[in-house]
Amino acid sequence: MTTTTPAALRAAAERFGDGEAVADGSVRLSWHDLLTAAETVARALIAEGLAPEDRVALCAPNTHHWVAAVLGAQYAGCVAVPVNTRFTEPEMAEILTRSRARALFVVGTFLGVDRLARLQGFLDGVTVIRIPGEGDRPSPDVIEWDALGAVAERVPVEVARARADAVTPDQVSDILFTSGTTGRSKGAMTAHRQALGVAAAWVECGEVTSADRYLIVNPFFHSFGYKAGILAALLSGATMVPQAVFDLDRTLELVERERITVLPGPPTIYQTMLDRPGKRPSTLRLAVTGAAPVPVVLVERMRSELSFQTVLTAYGLTEAVVVTMCRPGDAPETVSRTSGRAVAGFEVRIAGDTREILVRGPNVMLGYLDDPEATAQAVDGDGWLHTGDVGVLDADGYLTITDRLKDMYVCGGFNVYPAEVEQVLARLPGVSECAVVGVPHERLGEVGRAHIILAPGTSLSTEDVLAHCAERLANYKIPRSVEFRTELPRNATGKILKRMLRDG
Repeated sequence: MTTTTPAALRAAAERFGDGEAVADGSVRLSWHDLLTAAETVARALIAEGLAPEDRVALCAPNTHHWVAAVLGAQYAGCVAVPVNTRFTEPEMAEILTRSRARALFVVGTFLGVDRLARLQGFLDGVTVIRIPGEGDRPSPDVIEWDALGAVAERVPVEVARARADAVTPDQVSDILFTSGTTGRSKGAMTAHRQALGVAAAWVECGEVTSADRYLIVNPFFHSFGYKAGILAALLSGATMVPQAVFDLDRTLELVERERITVLPGPPTIYQTMLDRPGKRPSTLRLAVTGAAPVPVVLVERMRSELSFQTVLTAYGLTEAVVVTMCRPGDAPETVSRTSGRAVAGFEVRIAGDTREILVRGPNVMLGYLDDPEATAQAVDGDGWLHTGDVGVLDADGYLTITDRLKDMYVCGGFNVYPAEVEQVLARLPGVSECAVVGVPHERLGEVGRAHIILAPGTSLSTEDVLAHCAERLANYKIPRSVEFRTELPRNATGKILKRMLRDG
């Protein structure tokens, strides 16, 4: 197996040639075309002075531009830093600053928000390449995507290929930032061999081939969309069909028109499809899901009503990407009850009385960016990654997630860390104390509920609280309900008992 992304891209162009690599509306790229596009990006970055191991941030929706940009950045020996498109200005600026990004691929106006305009003031010394958005206005301070070719002309293709050849398997390929339980985001660093290793395991378990057509709804800024999406397609030759924003009508249209066979995502996607009356898709073959409980009846209906031959569940986290997966042929009860068994060379064990899930293997992250203390807390001296999740292993090695040591909950497939939300709430005048918990939601799995104690002599409304959060947090982090209380349940040491808040 190839162990660097540039080598994998070249191998894909060689193996799959004129096969369709990306189908993005009217844009159709063969594997040869994708290699050429990535080389153009790499040459342009080199022309702009980027050196090997410089960081390149990407903040854009799922389109062919993102695919070429990430592969091109890595082809130039740079490190990719995906940025959540749902982040607010302060959240995005923090990642750019802490990663010391030298270049930024950013969409202009997307979903009514001009992200580039919001980031002005944080871009000194950063080469900005603007991916086309909705009604963008010309700007002299950016390189437009369509002008990349002209910039690339300053650097011979041989120079870019030499950069690609110099990339090593243990070199950092990407830094994915994940919010921490302390509220401070942490950048998980992954090597090329690790990113490709988990992608290869995902491909093997899903039996993905060049005959597959893969609708990638999971965001590219997330490891599910990037590593189990782009990199999985790179290794298998499956056609990538990116979808910028999940919209049920558009998804069903793409499934029909593009004859989609692979459609991973959180359970809510499939439930929404099943709830929609009308014609059912007939080409779907593989679904991989998780991040929320998956009822047996949902697995059965996905197979019988949505044409899926194979429905798999999986368990992973940013620090290790994919740890366990079910296998084709597993019974619906197994798929529903468990998250599968270890993949990609991982060992999984359950720790003593806490029942915490520990993970060890070649694809555990290299560590957190500039944070040796957090790295040491996450990965012990024996190489075991402490996940913060609680579970059990059966006799066959299948893992069942039973609880969380951390307070993190999953909203629509996205991890939300209450401590981060609580820090934002604490800055709202009038809030004396607060606690955020995840509560069940029929469509999104879980949503946040904020429990707030007001300072004496102050008053706030639910609208005040939610408006404050909306200015500072991505939408999936914003609590969906607010409960004003006179006290919070605590144990003898004064710690807030969040279990009682969830159960109450």
